[in-house]
Amino acid sequence: MPESNSAERSDRSGEKVSGAKVIAQALKAQDVEYMFGVVGIPVTEIAIAAQELGIRYIGMRNEQAACYAASAIGYLTGRPGVCLVVSGPGLIHALGGMVNSNMNCWPLIVIGGSCERNQETMGAFQEFPQVEACRLYTKFSARPSSIETIPSVIEKAVRSSIYGRPGTCYVDIPADFVILQVNVNSIKYKECCMPPPISMADTSAVCTAASTIKNAKQPLLIIGKGAAYAHAEESIRKLMEQCNLPFLPTPMGKGVVPDNHPNCVGAARSRALQFADVIVLFGARLNWILHFGLPPRYQPDVKFIQVDICAEELGNNVRPAVTLLGDINAVTKQLLEQFDKKPWQYPSESKWWKTLRAKMKINEAASQELASQKSLPMNYYTVFYHIQEQLPKDCFIVSEGANTMDIGRTVLQNYLPRHRYNLPIVLLVVNNNGIYQGFDTDSWNEMVKFRDATTVAPPMCLLPNSHYEQVMTAFGGKGYFVQTPEELQKSLRQTLEDTATPSLINIMIEPQSSRKAQDFHWLTRSNM
Repeated sequence: MPESNSAERSDRSGEKVSGAKVIAQALKAQDVEYMFGVVGIPVTEIAIAAQELGIRYIGMRNEQAACYAASAIGYLTGRPGVCLVVSGPGLIHALGGMVNSNMNCWPLIVIGGSCERNQETMGAFQEFPQVEACRLYTKFSARPSSIETIPSVIEKAVRSSIYGRPGTCYVDIPADFVILQVNVNSIKYKECCMPPPISMADTSAVCTAASTIKNAKQPLLIIGKGAAYAHAEESIRKLMEQCNLPFLPTPMGKGVVPDNHPNCVGAARSRALQFADVIVLFGARLNWILHFGLPPRYQPDVKFIQVDICAEELGNNVRPAVTLLGDINAVTKQLLEQFDKKPWQYPSESKWWKTLRAKMKINEAASQELASQKSLPMNYYTVFYHIQEQLPKDCFIVSEGANTMDIGRTVLQNYLPRHRYNLPIVLLVVNNNGIYQGFDTDSWNEMVKFRDATTVAPPMCLLPNSHYEQVMTAFGGKGYFVQTPEELQKSLRQTLEDTATPSLINIMIEPQSSRKAQDFHWLTRSNM
């Protein structure tokens, strides 16, 4: 050992460091940049130590929200965010976000405080079997055996969260670890884990997949969330355009290729799924969103080509014709190499393209007719039409809530896959006084005139004309209560012009409004 280093270590031989600072330094060493949480006993010192090292700490009011925020950072950046919670109820409140992140395959680290080790089984403050409880919802759940092992455990948690299929990892920190002091020379920090390895599919399988696509009569690409996370937008767009293939995005795959691309057949989704004979899945799972890949939503003999980073996902619900195990971006480039060697393009004037375009035209006309209605209260399509007119192309759309989500994702267009945080937030509450459907004020008042609402109000109904916008103003943002298209246009224009203040627009619509009638045919391909 060089003399100067020996002297330096000797000079620090008596120096102590707390567990809180070891945790913060271990996170910093793994390039963790963001921490969200609700502090309290015993984790407050961890948040303070993290801030001192330059990790950004965002204080929240609810652990579930903190967990969602940390997981979103992981999805956007590819590096896990940290959710910091207290023991017992704090961790339990975070479980919803942990499950969501793990099922969505987003990298997330949750650090939870727990009771002191010498108080275990004694009924300690908020004592709970946290490591065991988290195992069901995580890729990795562990408690360091000592302060000296904290760097190794955190390195493994970060690495596990981003390697293979990304997901949630949990690290349990006993309360006595946080303030316990150890000799600084006893701590060995781990180097930042290497980026996830890029895996490629078997060459023969890639050749088979290319041949299957070329022989398809009615091909279809489905672009999923895995393609967005893999940053595969350029390669997938090149493949789709080079081969002139129709595509559908899943809700989380929207924007990998812009929704307004001429090859997007989202407006004919049911028809495309039902009659395609070869479907290529780019990081899309055959779960409920895609009707499990089963008839009658699909042809019984449809051939699936599955591209996924997770081997366990291949073959779920339907036996695929070809499996391509590997990084979505790398595998797409392998397919492109095959089509570069032997150029091929699906004909634009094929019967399949004509069928899809005709169906898109019909559905778009039906949506436009609903959007142009002038009656008040507004319907969903009128609302989304005016929103779409003013949304900037680089905005990041988050859609949630029964009909609002289902209709919104078919009308509101995404042009970019994943980007930008620190945004001026605009919340749009499409308010029908309920979940799916509600009542107007007069109907509600009549209904509860003689009986208690808990006994007569249908479970889907909520209190009419709730002023959600006042919650935003209470926290210093801007709130708008709108009832007409003109009020919606004005308020949306004002919110988009203000890049510094969050806003909420409470949009009242017809309580009984619903989506347009679905045209789903139980047909075989021969009857098309």
